[in-house]
Amino acid sequence: MARWLAYAHPAWMVASLALTALALRAGLALRRRRRVLGPRNPRARRAHLRLAKPAVGLLLVGLLGGPPSAVLLRGWEPFRTFHGVLGLLVAGLFVAAAVVGRRIEKRRSRAFDTHALLGMLAALGAAIAAVAGFVLLP
Repeated sequence: MARWLAYAHPAWMVASLALTALALRAGLALRRRRRVLGPRNPRARRAHLRLAKPAVGLLLVGLLGGPPSAVLLRGWEPFRTFHGVLGLLVAGLFVAAAVVGRRIEKRRSRAFDTHALLGMLAALGAAIAAVAGFVLLP
């Protein structure tokens, strides 16, 4: 059972990263349309929201699964690796992007560029954290 759990967490995170990549792609399409073509596409906006919200949720659940996996399955101290520390920083970026995005969604902000920057940094950081996590696999 423990061996299965050791592989379940990385698989969960890979799925989360795939969803994040799709959300990023949809967000970049929105940005390109806003900057170049002008009129907004409500379907594209809904698609971005439909992907981004679960992606952030799944990544945060994955973050919560990392420390128990490190302690219970491997006997490590949590957040003592580059992967763990980067995971915390990336989670902060995702939360910040989600907060700004929520304010944009509710029409309380027009900080599109800030949201885009936070989202891109979070996605890039998540990809780096994933690569850093490869060496930790059993």
